[in-house]
Amino acid sequence: MPDWSYQTIFRPGLFRLPARRARGLTLRAMRNVSLLPGGTLLIKTLGHMDPAPILASRLSGTTLPTPVGLSGAVDPEGIAARAIAQLGFGFVEVGPITPDPITDASPIRMDRREETIVYPSAYENVGAEAALRRIRNPGHRLPQLARIAPMPETNPEQAIDELRSLVDRFMNESRVSALIIEAAAQGRSRDENERILRQIASCIREQPASETAILLYIPLELPETQLAALVGAADPETWSGFFIGDYTNGPAGATVGRTGKAASVAKLSAIRAQAAGTPLLFASAGVHEPADALDLIEAGADYVLLHSGFVYSGPGLPKRVNEAIIHRKLAQAELPAGQSFWRNWGWMCLLGIGMIIGGIIAWFIASTSVLLPYDEAFLRMTWDEVNAIDPHLLHFMSHDRITLAGTMLSIGILYCQLAKHGLRYGVHWARVALLASGAAGFPSFFLYLGYGFFDPVHAAAAIVLFPMFLLAMRRNPDRLNRDPVNLRNSLAWRRALWGQLCFVVVGAALCVGGIVIASVGVTNVFVPEDIRYLGMARESLDLANPRLIPLIAHDRAGFGGALFSDAVMILIFALWGLRQGAKWMWWTLLWGGAPGFVAGLSVHFMIGYTDFVHLLPAYFVFALYIAGLALLYPYLMRSEINGAVSSTSGG
Repeated sequence: MPDWSYQTIFRPGLFRLPARRARGLTLRAMRNVSLLPGGTLLIKTLGHMDPAPILASRLSGTTLPTPVGLSGAVDPEGIAARAIAQLGFGFVEVGPITPDPITDASPIRMDRREETIVYPSAYENVGAEAALRRIRNPGHRLPQLARIAPMPETNPEQAIDELRSLVDRFMNESRVSALIIEAAAQGRSRDENERILRQIASCIREQPASETAILLYIPLELPETQLAALVGAADPETWSGFFIGDYTNGPAGATVGRTGKAASVAKLSAIRAQAAGTPLLFASAGVHEPADALDLIEAGADYVLLHSGFVYSGPGLPKRVNEAIIHRKLAQAELPAGQSFWRNWGWMCLLGIGMIIGGIIAWFIASTSVLLPYDEAFLRMTWDEVNAIDPHLLHFMSHDRITLAGTMLSIGILYCQLAKHGLRYGVHWARVALLASGAAGFPSFFLYLGYGFFDPVHAAAAIVLFPMFLLAMRRNPDRLNRDPVNLRNSLAWRRALWGQLCFVVVGAALCVGGIVIASVGVTNVFVPEDIRYLGMARESLDLANPRLIPLIAHDRAGFGGALFSDAVMILIFALWGLRQGAKWMWWTLLWGGAPGFVAGLSVHFMIGYTDFVHLLPAYFVFALYIAGLALLYPYLMRSEINGAVSSTSGG
């Protein structure tokens, strides 16, 4: 459920349901997908969210893959933990955890305009026993942070006893990387909070030596005077850092939303100014777009957690935050050495140029003579003799060959662009797109050999181009993107998600189309609409010349294989590549798609093959192509992103 499907399809429907039901449906659906064979791979493929090593950090004895975590309230029972772990998070919070379960069936309310969530109780949870079972069997490999708290409205003595018991149970649990302790509460006096803090610190020191980081929970609404006292009383030898909460209490319940960011920023700045040493700081309020996370980090946060922002912005938010953090880190790093033309991208450029030249020649021949000398030699018939069999036969063959030529032009343009703007800069997704396209395209040469027709020109082209492909794919390491990234949930971003959805459907539809056409080419060769256009049954063609079917099958199978090769590239481009301000991407989609659609649609009208059912898939995909370009235009063609000028040469 990436952003392009969540924001456009699922969120509008889910937000019309009661919040509890919507949350349950979403989490169960994610869990069910992750439990399917290859389900987690599918989630990774759709989002391409594997974090870069540059994001990793150490928390006590644990490596956190990214500084972005998930709040425990998003999935309080860990239903979709396996799926959520694939979305780019570096850790997950389990909590709050109280000694006994706390349930509240009252509705969870949401204000879409303010982007807030109001829980009837901030402490709904399954209790310590169930939480411990979940921590020991999480269903994923991400580090876990356990947040423990006493039962609500307990007096200080009860709170101390309950927290001591929870510390005993969770501090030495090997699957807990950090223990977050709610020793301070909004409703207690300063003296009471400090007394609880001292008692719990004493309890921690009594525990066996442990690598578990110990974090002091700071309520978001804690007064500044109490904050200063707690920070001063927190011994750095006992407390590894502070964890700032994300909810505010009111008559309606506990409110979580983007409005909490200002208070979180203020507390981060105050702790950094007042605390001894350099404690770890976790912040979990108000991150609804990447810019919010950067603001918290600028204020002093080492780690951020997503809660309401994950619900309102979508499952792609952790990836977007990771990209924003990477961009900030790279802005301060030294530029790497330039890429070699021949080693990194030149061979793929030549391969693309070769495909373009081949496509132009094929289009010219298919629009004029249609048949090549070796075609006539294979058929043992001249052009006039073939035309005498059926006046539509050469038109039909021309239609197959022109559509193939248009697809070759499209592939060539995409190869050149992805080489220049992708391989040249070590962009991972571009390399994968080219690799997948070549892996699909070159073997398609063998699809039609079973019919006994050998195309010497096609074979010669493959012999020349395949080494270029191998040379382009060798010794080409991935590099991190240095171009500006999207930081805001702007209108252009929201519209671009619709445009991305259009191109994902275009890529997927063309993949299916390529497979179907290739399958027809190597089996029945014709569909019923073809037979109606020709006015001859397959058997009649076979009687006229038994070599006609193999020749036509060669054209169909070749076109199907080329279309699939092209479609794979478009699909990966749409899924992984789109980046705000990258103008080259919009022009690539425009010029990369145009030859295929011009060839595929124009030739049908030129030869009079205008069967509506036959052309309906092409009309549908073309409409999505135009809509996608229009919706993506403001997002991809803006020169300025959040005040930074975008380069048009990076990936």
